[in-house]
Amino acid sequence: MTVNTRLFGTTKYGEAVTAYELVNAHGARAVVLDYGATVQSLVVPDAAGAAVDVVLGYDTVAEYEENGGYLGATIGRVGNRIAGARFSLGGREYVLAKNDGENHLHGGARGFDKFVWAAEEKGGALVFSRRSPDGEEGYPGALDVSVSFTLTDENALVIAYDADTDAVTPVSLTNHSYFNLNGGGDILGHRLTLNAERFCEGSPACLPTGRLADVSGTPFDFRAGRVLGEAMAEENAQTALFGGFDHNFVLSGSHAAEVYSPATGIVMDVCTTLPGVQLYTANSLDERAGKNGTRMGPHGALCLETQVFPDGMNHYGFPSPLLHPGEHLHTETVYAFSVR
Repeated sequence: MTVNTRLFGTTKYGEAVTAYELVNAHGARAVVLDYGATVQSLVVPDAAGAAVDVVLGYDTVAEYEENGGYLGATIGRVGNRIAGARFSLGGREYVLAKNDGENHLHGGARGFDKFVWAAEEKGGALVFSRRSPDGEEGYPGALDVSVSFTLTDENALVIAYDADTDAVTPVSLTNHSYFNLNGGGDILGHRLTLNAERFCEGSPACLPTGRLADVSGTPFDFRAGRVLGEAMAEENAQTALFGGFDHNFVLSGSHAAEVYSPATGIVMDVCTTLPGVQLYTANSLDERAGKNGTRMGPHGALCLETQVFPDGMNHYGFPSPLLHPGEHLHTETVYAFSVR
């Protein structure tokens, strides 16, 4: 993997933003920004050998600063929603920033996606790091975080997350890339396989109710693979809440998912060390132009956000997101691309 750099732009605070282009031996390439440790582009070959950019993104720093959606960003300190923007820990209640109605979403008003990270090449990977100070967005403890990106010669993007803390704190780091294996249009023809027998039932506020529902006999059963548009067209109270999927699936193994586009022949396999994955079919993605004029909008991509279960601090029985002093957090997620 070789790494090329260029100036991408400047933040509203006057900070320079650098684009790091990762290129493997076969010409696949990924562009990752130090702003938000964000995957801005990911180009892989289709079945005919043509290059396809399979993630949504923007052309300018200002667009990342001003628009929602968290396109391609590293999410933290805790991904997904926390009910009421509060949790209790050690007999004390912590109040977080409210940035999703009464709830806390993806790390708060200025989460990890809104900072310029330090970057270095280390051990064959591109590594971004930052210190999240005690009290940032309401979280306890100073947290040292690093996120590494490696583009292998087998066309796999490997993302590894590491963290240490000086006080007990919740941590659930993920990447919020929006994938479209056609390079544009919608993803309703994509075929999805998910290695999950249960999913977290969602409330109207897109928070888990605490019930882990069986996927059998529902549009949520992707175990044998099914076309996304067909699943979304089925009548179901849960998908009706959000206009599609926005749910955490309880993974049955490390091979979390496979996505296949019949239009391009591109296959994406997702493997992870984490217990859950949020399937989001971009139901509320705003209509606008993205990089290179690509049109974005509802169902124009899908996210597979590997994670600890959402709102885990407030649900007994969910996997714990807590990190303690002296413990080291290390998780990995791999997005591997091939054709058929």
